[in-house]
Amino acid sequence: MGYISDKTIREVNERLDPVSLVGDYVRLEKRGGRYWGLCPFHNEKTPSFSVDPDRKMYYCFGCHEGGGMISFLMTMDKLSFPEAVETLAKRLGVELIYENTGDQPQDRGKTTRMEELAELYRRVAGSFHHLLMESPQGKGARDYILERGIDPGMIDRFRLGYAPADRNWLFQFLSHKGYTEPFLAQSGLFSKNNPRLSFFGDRLMFPIADRQGRTVAFGGRILSAEGPKYLNSSESEIYKKGETLFAIDLALPEIRKSREVYLAEGYMDVIALHQAGIGNAAAPLGTAFTDGQAKLLRRWAERIILVFDADEAGRNAAVKAILTCRRNGLACSVVASEGDGEENYQKFKDPADILKERGPETLQKRVKCFINDFEYLLIHSKALYDTSDSEGKARAVAFLFPYVEALDSEISREACMERIADTFRVEVQAVRDDYRHFDARRQSEPKKGPVPPQSPGPGQKAVRMNDELFLLVAVVVNPGFYPRLRAVLSIEEFEDPNAKELFIALEEWYRNDAPGMDDLLSRINSGGVRNFVVERGTSEAFRIHPEQLISDGIKRITQKRLERRRAEIVLELRSMRNEGTGSRSADLLSEKVYIDTELHRFKDSNK
Repeated sequence: MGYISDKTIREVNERLDPVSLVGDYVRLEKRGGRYWGLCPFHNEKTPSFSVDPDRKMYYCFGCHEGGGMISFLMTMDKLSFPEAVETLAKRLGVELIYENTGDQPQDRGKTTRMEELAELYRRVAGSFHHLLMESPQGKGARDYILERGIDPGMIDRFRLGYAPADRNWLFQFLSHKGYTEPFLAQSGLFSKNNPRLSFFGDRLMFPIADRQGRTVAFGGRILSAEGPKYLNSSESEIYKKGETLFAIDLALPEIRKSREVYLAEGYMDVIALHQAGIGNAAAPLGTAFTDGQAKLLRRWAERIILVFDADEAGRNAAVKAILTCRRNGLACSVVASEGDGEENYQKFKDPADILKERGPETLQKRVKCFINDFEYLLIHSKALYDTSDSEGKARAVAFLFPYVEALDSEISREACMERIADTFRVEVQAVRDDYRHFDARRQSEPKKGPVPPQSPGPGQKAVRMNDELFLLVAVVVNPGFYPRLRAVLSIEEFEDPNAKELFIALEEWYRNDAPGMDDLLSRINSGGVRNFVVERGTSEAFRIHPEQLISDGIKRITQKRLERRRAEIVLELRSMRNEGTGSRSADLLSEKVYIDTELHRFKDSNK
């Protein structure tokens, strides 16, 4: 396979809509000429991440990440440059053209390894679904689903399937379809000890998709008496358990609309919620709700509503999920039970059971009754500890401090501490003092979190704005003016080394027919200069009267170059005083007269 042609890259850049692309990952709101949202690269409470749709660039004023749209996709989906271009080309309907293929056969329809895996999983999911719905082998699984109250529409919507009890079947089936043994051995569908033996056997299968709807993994519920109740695919190139949610692809449209997510514990619970009309329901995948999953949901949602089991494991999972939500800037509520009062907070049955016993209407009503996360924790703390004595009260209060710490508002923290004091009948100052001790202990622990932006290393100087860089950044932002710049200025007229590097990158970019902003940024060798260009390029200053801006910049650079040359001539003439005038002196005087005339003209034009 050769290189992707500049024509393809250029067409991808021309067709892509930055707001649509970034909007798949970040919830954006328009303010002025840009769109703003919470940065996907670091934790923040207020939006500092911006997208410039005209220049097709993004930049975060908090962590200083920025670049073009192709680099955004590369960073978000961990793709190489060719993979990102191929992904966008297919999304936009752009023909992929490759160059420099030499004598190698070119297969333009060939997908990347990740796409090949996704295609394999799609086919396997379709085969499992066929076995469930059409084959005699799938009857037991069909009966189980129908007994749970799941209707046929949901079976199709979630593409449920059946993995045969014969664990040799899948390898034989896929081999006949042309898949090689080495490829299948690394697909995650087969036993590591026996690559011809399917990982799943005699199980009801739940395809797991990414947010684009591509099948990337499976969950399987056993139907016989032996083995663990649920098995989940191991992680792979296309599947990271802590960054994926079951049914996220189906729930996303409703999540975008409502900005809320119902988070259940298991596959069947999510299906039950969707059948009850709760289309914004999803679930973690066999693990506790993770920071990665919270960050994923934070792109579109503002609130998580937990629909967890009322047993001890479910209550513990709810507490952890609440802290994960608050730590990642998400509000949180908990579905407790029908009715009010502490006696009901742990009586809630899981959604799948309610659907089976009471039907979808009852389930829909039940999950609409929820309390905020702090109220839930207050009730839970009173159930955990005997608060009839001071020691029990102290432990119950301390149980709530991680929640208080996770809040991003001092006003909210103060309100919580006052409520804690009222609930446990203690002085609010005592709660504040205990929290201060808790906070001091936590502050002394090693910090974990995003690495702050790095300062220039030894021997490196920070990039600072000057007339030369101002002009060149203005041209980067308004690339149509570069031919005018290069017609009147050359690299010799720039003094700043950073400006020289940027000028060279612009010239190379221009000569390659400017296939896109990512291409320009990739030609800047210095990371400091590259970050400087991305950051300063987001300034509104470069949007206003760009033609006048660049014209004035060219004048300033030309004027400074003439002033430098005039100073050089004056010094040389002084050194020649004792050597007579001669032809060299006459030439210098003539050049000085010309420069003086030009400088006078510049001064007049600036009046």
